[in-house]
Amino acid sequence: MKNRYEALLVLNAQGREETVKEIIDRLESEFQQEGAQIEQVQKMDKRQFSYASGPLNAGYYVNFVFNAEPQSIAKLRSKFKLDPEVYRQNYQRLQEKKEKPAKKMAKAK
Repeated sequence: MKNRYEALLVLNAQGREETVKEIIDRLESEFQQEGAQIEQVQKMDKRQFSYASGPLNAGYYVNFVFNAEPQSIAKLRSKFKLDPEVYRQNYQRLQEKKEKPAKKMAKAK
């Protein structure tokens, strides 16, 4: 059964800001290779880190909302851990989208 997830990825685009769109497109295709159905991609621009815990002091934030099998999260996590362009990653399971109930029609007299 597919669950709904959100993945926040921080990209290392230092010195390659013009290639961010290509990096996001490549990551999107890797999600799809693992069987994920992407609902939404939010490009949140480059942001400074509140504290530098490594060689970078800023990163390009991208948020993916997608549906996938639970075991594919571990595969994505390990694949992106080896990717030098993905600096940080965080996954969170979301509540299922609830359909709005149909409005009740007034009875005709």
